[in-house]
Amino acid sequence: MTASSPKILALDFDGVICDGLIEYFEVAWRAYCQIWSPANDTVPDDLALRFYRLRPVIETGWEMPVLIKALIDDIPEDKILQEWVNITPHILSTDKLQSKEVAIKLDSLRDEWIATDLNGWLSLHKFYPGVVEKLKVTIASEVKLYIVSTKEGRFIQQLLQREGVDLPPTAIFGKEVKRPKYETLRELIAAADIQPGNLWFVEDRLKTLELIQKQTDLNNVKLFLADWGYNTQPERKAAQNDPGVQLLSLSQFTKDFSGWL
Repeated sequence: MTASSPKILALDFDGVICDGLIEYFEVAWRAYCQIWSPANDTVPDDLALRFYRLRPVIETGWEMPVLIKALIDDIPEDKILQEWVNITPHILSTDKLQSKEVAIKLDSLRDEWIATDLNGWLSLHKFYPGVVEKLKVTIASEVKLYIVSTKEGRFIQQLLQREGVDLPPTAIFGKEVKRPKYETLRELIAAADIQPGNLWFVEDRLKTLELIQKQTDLNNVKLFLADWGYNTQPERKAAQNDPGVQLLSLSQFTKDFSGWL
């Protein structure tokens, strides 16, 4: 094991390994229709593409139908990118909604879809080019691979199995662990009894990486922002200017670790 490769590679799932944009939009549209009952439930032509462009503003799932409502209401894309934290509470209060009830509606629709058409639901998730091969090569090497995600672990495992990626459930930390990602990284370092610098973590959300940077004991963890994931140009630029974060391209990711740094 050289210094130019990790002992542990930890990866986020959505936006790093797998692109779930089609599923996000589909379930968000269904939830929007149930919550706001539009007169016409035909999806406007450009809505999905506009939603995909703005996906980086979403922090938690319940915001997705709210984003659709903002787009239907013709709130400009630039305004959504810059003022999303103010737009969400405004839409909720205007329509006398609570984030919790939007979340329950979204989750119940997704659960119903999964229960009635699991294969159809799984088929809407696409793996980024070259990523499956990289996972298989890593699993076959001395590097220990873990997934640290806010997606449910059981779905991560099913999606990986469909691609022939054999990762044990013990290597997948999903939504069910109910703790911040930095806590999971801390546990992985302690369990393997390694130096923090021997753990590399790839994530597509800059805010998540910034939270890890605030943990003094995790200062030496090597942090990478996946530039192909759900992030914006200003976030990628901020990562480039941050000595503690490495901006990583998909072509770098799929090659040898020596080319990452």
